[in-house]
Amino acid sequence: MDLILWRHADAIDGEPDMLRTLTGKGEKQARLMAHWLNARIPEDTRVLVSPATRTLQTAAALDRNFTIDKALAPEANAMSLLLAAGWPDAGDTVLLIGHQPSIGQAAMLLLSGTESNIIVKKSGVIWLSNRVRLGTQQNVLRAYLSPDMV
Repeated sequence: MDLILWRHADAIDGEPDMLRTLTGKGEKQARLMAHWLNARIPEDTRVLVSPATRTLQTAAALDRNFTIDKALAPEANAMSLLLAAGWPDAGDTVLLIGHQPSIGQAAMLLLSGTESNIIVKKSGVIWLSNRVRLGTQQNVLRAYLSPDMV
């Protein structure tokens, strides 16, 4: 299974949190990362998105069908993201578009076994794979990319 964790792009500050929209910079970040992702992810990638406006706008740049999932909302934790994705048994590619700190925490949980924090830049992507080698499950970091690297 491949799991891609994508943090929403740059958004305006303010309240209510769920209605924050992308800035002009954020729109550009989302387009850049969406272009990079679309060149690499399978057509049948399952895309799950937080119900927050800024994540919906980030997902729109991808120009693919997606499902809104409350399990990815701003208050989500790492385990709710992994359960929503069906990690590691879903068997396909799943792209989650969500928030910090849960995006970074989910990545750290899979890479280190500990739900510690890693900062993921706005519109940053962490791509992980799960495989079995010699009877042992392994989580593999395939890519970490921020929009300034695209």
